[in-house]
Amino acid sequence: MVRLFYIAMVILCMTQFVNAKTLRDDDVKIVLEEMGLEMSLISKTFIIKLQQYEERLFTTHQMLRSVNSVDEKLHWLLQKEDLEKEIDILEARYLSDISKIRYLKGLQIIKILYEKTLSLDHHFSTVSTLNEINKISNPNQYEEFREVKELLQTKKEKKAGFDLSTILGNNIYTSVVHSFVSLFTNENTSKVEKQGQIKDVECILDFTLRMHQDLNTIYFETVFLQKSNETIMEELEKLFNDYTQPIHYKTALKKCRENDDWGAVRNNLNEYLDNLNTTIASGNKASKVRSMQIDLQFPIDRLLQFITQYNAFIDQGEKFYEKFGIMLNSYENEQQCANEIPTEYQTLKNNISLSIEKFNTAYKPIEINGSKLKQLLYGINEYE
Repeated sequence: MVRLFYIAMVILCMTQFVNAKTLRDDDVKIVLEEMGLEMSLISKTFIIKLQQYEERLFTTHQMLRSVNSVDEKLHWLLQKEDLEKEIDILEARYLSDISKIRYLKGLQIIKILYEKTLSLDHHFSTVSTLNEINKISNPNQYEEFREVKELLQTKKEKKAGFDLSTILGNNIYTSVVHSFVSLFTNENTSKVEKQGQIKDVECILDFTLRMHQDLNTIYFETVFLQKSNETIMEELEKLFNDYTQPIHYKTALKKCRENDDWGAVRNNLNEYLDNLNTTIASGNKASKVRSMQIDLQFPIDRLLQFITQYNAFIDQGEKFYEKFGIMLNSYENEQQCANEIPTEYQTLKNNISLSIEKFNTAYKPIEINGSKLKQLLYGINEYE
């Protein structure tokens, strides 16, 4: 009866969790909710059958105490032994059914996480490119500044003037300093012309000099996040290999996705479970049954470990993008220079804002730390 109490408590926890209003409507949560419902249904069926066996076993114990003849006692002892074997087989098949549900739902989670990491990879590569960052952070990329430089070049004094090399000419700091030195030392340009030329490029220079470092930081840290995401993808592909190894499925995750080969994975699992159930039915290979069950349980542990790694990466990415948003909003002369600031700057700000929202929704960490979620992922094994 203690066994029945524990199983009833598991079902109660599952039902309460599935009905909880705190569930967010995202893919992984839906998978876990479905898993809870399916496990609950199987557990209820199992309890009914187990209760029937327990009642028969109780009757058998009563008869053993009440009969006196050797033949009758032998009859009820054999009956007791048969019932205990039937209960063991029932429990083993129940665990097999629970393992199948958790394994398939774990496979769905892997599939969802792989789609998320692929989406993140695309996201990181499109948020900003080096060309875009270089275009808005380097004054040499602005036509107005290039025109001033060309004008100064045509009016420079041969004795006092000097030219920069190509490398230094493309460097924003040496290029700006050289342009200002040329402007203020050039006696061929009037004071009014100098003021006009400064006025034409003051917002460009102010924006690029203030934001150059921040924009480059955003670019390089985005590249860092993209490389980290590639590592996550590699870990997920390795997890899939480990996950499908017990059922002898040997196709890599990338190929499985490209060929939509998920049905083959399920077929391999069904063959594995058929073999497991045949072994269970034999009744004399308990160690092999336990070993086969562990082989299905271990990948769930690996999946949990990966989810922890994925959550840490998403948390890191969200913090990075929040920092990016602060950096981009730090330009204090945005209103005064609104007409001169490149549209790519505002586009980048919008992309960063959308990225923060995506990290809070589409890429949100999976909450697996609560005891109820662990109960779902580990079935009733925590109570054994």
